[in-house]
Amino acid sequence: MSIFGDIMSAIFGRSAKAETPAAGTAAPSASAAPKASPAPSGTVTREGPAPEGPKVEWSAPVDVTAVLDGLAKQNKQKLHWRTSIVDLMKLLDLDSSSTARKNLAEELHYSGDTKDSAKMNIWLHKQVMIKLAENGGKVPDDLKH
Repeated sequence: MSIFGDIMSAIFGRSAKAETPAAGTAAPSASAAPKASPAPSGTVTREGPAPEGPKVEWSAPVDVTAVLDGLAKQNKQKLHWRTSIVDLMKLLDLDSSSTARKNLAEELHYSGDTKDSAKMNIWLHKQVMIKLAENGGKVPDDLKH
């Protein structure tokens, strides 16, 4: 699986565990899921970011901020996931090494100099938030700009 796929799985999977939908839950509106298509079960199916990524089903958009804030409250370290790609990856128990971040940058088509890690990290954080939103995550605008 891709690094971004691991990020999505870590966030969206934790959301599914935390929110067990009640029987008879209505499917979300089409406007809430621009890349979605109705599945026979009445849930919404979204494709992962990588062609080889698994199809994942959610009954509603995943509130990324709520999931990450919940994880941050349980974490002993004070991680600044809202501004740091390193802290975001640490919060999700993913490899946050320079190599992993360079691989993520390549995966997300970063065209800048990967030796300028500060600039790359800022770009990565923004792109991850944008991609989470594109793939069914509810992400506040201030985290995508």
